[in-house]
Amino acid sequence: MTCPICKNPKSMENNPFCSARCKDIDLSKWLIGGYVIANDEETESSEIEKNIDEDAD
Repeated sequence: MTCPICKNPKSMENNPFCSARCKDIDLSKWLIGGYVIANDEETESSEIEKNIDEDAD
């Protein structure tokens, strides 16, 4: 398996990353919102709210 950040071979110490640097890069992406986990409930409720707003106009 390779590091998901830089594609170098992973190290056992920093699994699944190759180094602490790549581990920190991944953490910073999570912290600034670079990764998003989709949530079906949010999508459905935002579509309902959008339809309600459109009907009100």
